[in-house]
Amino acid sequence: MKDADDAWLIGEYKKTGQLEYLAALYERYMDMVYGVCLKYLDEESSKDAVMQIFEELIGKLKQHEVQNFRGWLHVLTRNHCLMKIRANKGRLVSIDDNGIMESEENYHPDNRFSMESNLQAMEKCLEALPEEQKRSVNLFYLQEKSYREVADITGYEMNKVKSYIQNGKRNLKLCMDKN
Repeated sequence: MKDADDAWLIGEYKKTGQLEYLAALYERYMDMVYGVCLKYLDEESSKDAVMQIFEELIGKLKQHEVQNFRGWLHVLTRNHCLMKIRANKGRLVSIDDNGIMESEENYHPDNRFSMESNLQAMEKCLEALPEEQKRSVNLFYLQEKSYREVADITGYEMNKVKSYIQNGKRNLKLCMDKN
């Protein structure tokens, strides 16, 4: 199985459900997953996250059509770490266009009303985006699709997809700041 390519291992895992295929695939990228986790979490939390991400893969890989496993896994890992930070520290965390993590205090971490109103504002702002941006942002961020998958689903050119996502993210931020 060491010589098998990623697509074959994914296919066999989806067909048989046998974890040995997924384990062989994941083993190739564990160092990358651990390295990404270390950018966001401490050493112990990173070790835990590596195992949690494998468990997450068991279900998610069956749900998604993955063309570029390494890239998809990188995004999944980053999102997992950001969710951990949000859950553990009560902070809002985002990655800017240069890949730099920004963090600001959430002054009402226990206030569900505040969180709910932020989510409602975000949904409202998302609806206000032009259709191409709304669709691309939704697929990329909320459904965790890759650029290629977004392009395949929407029929948009790859450069257009990247532009729609970048502009949509900027417009969402501007709208949220206004509200």
